[in-house]
Amino acid sequence: MGKVLVAYFSASGVTAGVSKKLAGAIGADLHEIVPEQAYTNADLNWMDKKSRSSVEMNDRNSRPAIVSKVDNMEQYSTVFVGFPIWWYREPSIIDTFLEAYDFSGKTIVPFATSGGSGMGDSSNIMQSLAQDAKVVEGKRFSRSASENELKKWAEEWI
Repeated sequence: MGKVLVAYFSASGVTAGVSKKLAGAIGADLHEIVPEQAYTNADLNWMDKKSRSSVEMNDRNSRPAIVSKVDNMEQYSTVFVGFPIWWYREPSIIDTFLEAYDFSGKTIVPFATSGGSGMGDSSNIMQSLAQDAKVVEGKRFSRSASENELKKWAEEWI
């Protein structure tokens, strides 16, 4: 069995907190998906149709650039991918991440943070971007998810 990676994108810090707890609970490596251009509060204003996040999410072909790179992705058999829910799915930067690597034969486990929105179509979209991987149905967590809760959930795939 290969190693386990927790890769995450966090705009506000909530997903980072949950991702760090998850990685610690399961003994996984941790990788932050860092955008080339950081998101400002104005960029994240979902009420503004001209905000950066609104524009990206309305264009299914949007691929925000990433500055961080996973070294030796081939060593991982399971990759947990964490993100905040934007417009009922994963942010476009997750699509950029998925298209940057060969996930053939790997299991991808999506997880998200949200105050209330579900995962939407995230798992299906992610499967279409990593066709040679097995993308399982994801789960949404609140910012207060415990290490024990995360570990119990993750053990199915590690």
